[in-house]
Amino acid sequence: MAAKGSLNWLKDRSAGVLLHPTSLHGEQGVGVLGATAYSFINFLADAGIKNWQILPLVPTGFGDSPYSGLSAFAGNPLLIDLVPLVENGLLRSNDLEPLMGLPRDHVDFVSLARIKWPLLGLAYKNFKKHKRAYLPNYSRYSDFKKKHESWLEPFCAYMALKNRFNGAFWGDWPLDCRTFDAAKKSIHWKATADDRDAHAFYQYVFFGQWSQIKAYANTSGVSIIGDAPIFVALDSADVWAHPELFEMSGSGVPTHVAGVPPDYFSETGQMWGNPLYDWKRMKADGYQWWIDRLNCNFELVDIVRLDHFRGFYDYWKIPQGSEDARSGKWAQGPKDDLFKAIKKQIPDAKLIAEDLGEIHDKIPAFRDRLGLPGMAILHFAFGGGAENLYLPHNLVPNSVVYPGTHDNDTTHGWYASASAAEQDRVRRYLRVDGSDIAWDMIRICYQSPSNLAIFAMQDLMALGTEARMNAPGTAQGNWQWRMTPEAFDNQQGCASYLKGLGKLYGR
Repeated sequence: MAAKGSLNWLKDRSAGVLLHPTSLHGEQGVGVLGATAYSFINFLADAGIKNWQILPLVPTGFGDSPYSGLSAFAGNPLLIDLVPLVENGLLRSNDLEPLMGLPRDHVDFVSLARIKWPLLGLAYKNFKKHKRAYLPNYSRYSDFKKKHESWLEPFCAYMALKNRFNGAFWGDWPLDCRTFDAAKKSIHWKATADDRDAHAFYQYVFFGQWSQIKAYANTSGVSIIGDAPIFVALDSADVWAHPELFEMSGSGVPTHVAGVPPDYFSETGQMWGNPLYDWKRMKADGYQWWIDRLNCNFELVDIVRLDHFRGFYDYWKIPQGSEDARSGKWAQGPKDDLFKAIKKQIPDAKLIAEDLGEIHDKIPAFRDRLGLPGMAILHFAFGGGAENLYLPHNLVPNSVVYPGTHDNDTTHGWYASASAAEQDRVRRYLRVDGSDIAWDMIRICYQSPSNLAIFAMQDLMALGTEARMNAPGTAQGNWQWRMTPEAFDNQQGCASYLKGLGKLYGR
């Protein structure tokens, strides 16, 4: 039966691969928006895979997490491919040599930042020195700044002031800089003019490179699925520029913070620390901040996964200063009202509801009322009986099935650490011996009723726990995994097999 709801869009069957751009192979210390991204898209197209799912593209803050961004609108300059900057005379080829010494199988974020930021700064100085108005195949620089002025100007000011005050949290800046409006009148505004323009240039290059990648993907028959974390970081341009949209008791001090109660991942819950939205204030102007944010997201991607979808219905509200998340309580979100505004302003919005975790029966009803596809995780399917909603025989077409997401272990790692009873259920359900469990899970995803099936690149490569992207509740050591060039080359041979699976199961 077809799903109903004003935001229903998932009507055709297809498959996708989850891989964040930082994990692309290459020689610049991190995956970049260059040749290897195009090679990956070619692989997807050859395999008949119609979706590339990524994590948030935002500039990262604490712990290098894309879910703790410095802006909900900006792109991460560390993803910029420096080769076109060499080709356009803004850098020399030997400027890139220090990056070649960085690891290829993981991202050393500290070393990467130390080397790459000065190179980006040098490229900006040369762009300005030569009075360039644009880069070939990019828009005009002035047009880009004008188009994105509403978020770009405060973001660039935030970054420049953060540099000026040695990386300090904005709540600790001088009083005359603790809001965007105040900073524009301060003595620091003129002093940061060049740095503000430099950060605008970095965004210009990022958006220029990514827009070309997206166009190539779409031309190749590949849609890009992005990710929008429901909350933003306290130390971000968003909260600094618009403190009135959040529950704040003073400069840099939230009254309550976001998180989740005890669940599968943590016995004490997770205290994320994000400030909470003042939903009444947001409603007063038609949720314009959210409309602007999603419009920016849809410039970069075709489909947006709404992380922690439950928070739009009700969310865990933790008093500031709590020891852990157990002291929180549930508060009411905007529910249907926000999505009515989204439908009115962005009628063709394609959204996925990340509806995982501890939920009550009103959340699926809310999701279904909107017509949004939810998510099913096979790693969570085999711990109980036949009624488990994540088992393939219980799935519905308007859903997205995964073996696991970026928050799960790889399938090999998950299976190896599962109990003997759970392993037995997996083997009997899939009718396999467990020796090739990652590919067994990929095949059952292809077979499932879910219209969209997505699997991590690590599972295509049959990797173990060493390739895990993120372990929730741990602050360090995440988001680092990368493919090596050799491993990617070795993976090319499975494209025809995947294409065959797609034809066999109508994807």
